[in-house]
Amino acid sequence: MLETQLKARGIKDEKVLKAMEKVQRHLFVPENMRTYAYNDEPLPIGEGQTISQPYIVAYMTEFVKLNKNKKVLEIGTGSGYQTAILAEIANEVFTIEIITSLFQKAKEALDGLGYKNIHFKQGDGSLGWAKHAPYDAIVVTAAPQRLPEVLQDQLENHGRMIIPVGETFQDLILVVRKNNTFKIEKLLPVRFVPLISTH
Repeated sequence: MLETQLKARGIKDEKVLKAMEKVQRHLFVPENMRTYAYNDEPLPIGEGQTISQPYIVAYMTEFVKLNKNKKVLEIGTGSGYQTAILAEIANEVFTIEIITSLFQKAKEALDGLGYKNIHFKQGDGSLGWAKHAPYDAIVVTAAPQRLPEVLQDQLENHGRMIIPVGETFQDLILVVRKNNTFKIEKLLPVRFVPLISTH
């Protein structure tokens, strides 16, 4: 996986490669899907949700430029796989999941692996988690129809957010905050599940 799916496709950050090597993806997929756990494809995890393909997880993580001093917000815990990758690199991870059954499974899996730097919340991720803002990085793993200002506002100065935006066809967007202006860059076309919101 590391050589053919990640390095060969341009993932260079050693911290990201190390985390991808360490975190076992098969622990985050349903048992009947474990044969496919290391394929470069998204897999169903129940409730109409998916675990992202390893390349996209690595790509998104690389673009937010994490290190041990950084605090990151993840919108959409899902299986918990991306959460684990972030927790390997960042100082603290704040993660939000709206679907109860996924939230419980992911929390159980991540607690079971001994992570102490992950803070969990069950609720509407489209609102962010203002209590702990601002964040050095925000990683959004489901697609809203438009860029949510509420999340941009929770970015630290020079903070970076990566987010898929759009309906049927989406673009992965990088947002970089410079004081009160936001530089927005389209990175690549993607397919993510829609971001569920209660408002």
